[in-house]
Parts: sequence; structure tokens; C-alpha cells
Amino acid sequence: MTLFRVILLIFIFTSTVKANTIYNLIKIPNLEIYEINTNNKLKYFYALKSFRLGIKKNIKCFSSNKKILDKKYKIIYKNLNRYSYSFLKKINLKYIVLCENLSVSGINTAGIPNNIMKTLILDIKFDENYFERVIHHEVFHIINDSYKELFNENDWIKLNNKDFEYAECSTCSNRLGLATYKKTDGFLTEYSQSTASEDMAEVFSHLMFGINKINYDPVLEKKKIFIKKKILKIDNTFKF
Repeated sequence: MTLFRVILLIFIFTSTVKANTIYNLIKIPNLEIYEINTNNKLKYFYALKSFRLGIKKNIKCFSSNKKILDKKYKIIYKNLNRYSYSFLKKINLKYIVLCENLSVSGINTAGIPNNIMKTLILDIKFDENYFERVIHHEVFHIINDSYKELFNENDWIKLNNKDFEYAECSTCSNRLGLATYKKTDGFLTEYSQSTASEDMAEVFSHLMFGINKINYDPVLEKKKIFIKKKILKIDNTFKF
């Protein structure tokens, strides 16, 4: 009985230390290690229990069962493995947090990037139709936040037709559709028309995932060139 208690205490102590270490790294509670030995040195964690973040605790996400977690991890790993350790280090991304039904102030979101904490939270239950593409979309936000001087929004806006205007913010716009237009007119999706940064993220994610359109679009071509040039300034070995 004494031996059992010792083993139990060691297990509890080790688990607590590990949980505290993760929290000290990225300031997100209730996480457990999923995989930390990856080719590009990304470290994956998952929500053991639901968590809340933010000053007003308005960021919320829930735990997932192992079957869903294992399935989605393979997809996420495949996509994120396209980014080299060198590139990830330059953009300040090191930790991936996996959870379900991620929301900010009650609004569902595919991911929450934080380049200061080197962390990207991903909702593994996000719409299957766009899940893989959205991974790259969220990575772009990390890139953009780390290199604001490269991705100047005023320069980007000049690429659009003069009569077009973005919304003031992505959450105050009803342009939410993620389906890719077959026939484009400067934009790949409805959501790309919400803000300049979301437009950039949509172009980047389509460059990474593939663009299937039926027309030549001069505005979109300029946007693709813009994104490629800026990414190659960060890392000239980057492969789209």
C-alpha cells in the first residue's frame, strides 16, 4: 500500500510539473503534450479540459476525444510540416494547441494566432470543407503579425479596383463565406472581401493549398505576386 501511494504521488507530481511547465510557456491552462518530437520542431498540445483565456475570459475552447484528435492531428501535421524549422523560427511560431469549438466572445473561429507567445490555437472541429486551407490562413496571420512592415495594407488596398472598400473589421462584416469562387473578380472568397489582412491570408492559403479558377484575373495575379515576393523576403528558400 505504501509503495502504491509513492507511485501515485510521483505520478501526480510529475503531471503537475508538466502542466505548469506548459502553462509557463504559453499561458494556456489545462493542456497536455500531444507530440513534441517533430521534424520542424513544432510542439503540439491538446486541451485536456476546456479552457478560457483573455482579460474578460472571452476566448473559449473545449477538449476533444482521442479518436477525433488523432485523425485531425495527422491532417494538421501534414500541412504544417511544409514549413521548415528555419521559417517557423523567423515568423515566431513554435507551439500548436488543439481543441474543439474555439470561440472569441461567442463568435466561432478557426484559429487564434499569437506570435508574441509563439502559439497558434486551432479548432479541430472547424468545417471539414475548408479545414486544411484554413490552417495556412491562420499561419499567415502569424507571418503578418511578425512582419507588419512587409505586408503594408495601404499597398495592398491599391491593388483592388478603386471603387472597392473593405469593412472596418472582420467581425463587423457579413462577408463570411469561405467557398472559393470559380470565377474571381479580384477576390478568392467572400471572406477575403472583409478586410485587407483577411484577403492576404486567403490569397496565401490558396497559394499553399491550390487555386482552382476558370478566368484570368489581373487583380488577383498582382495579389499573388505581392504575397510571394514578401514571403520570399522572409525566407528565399520558401516553397509554395
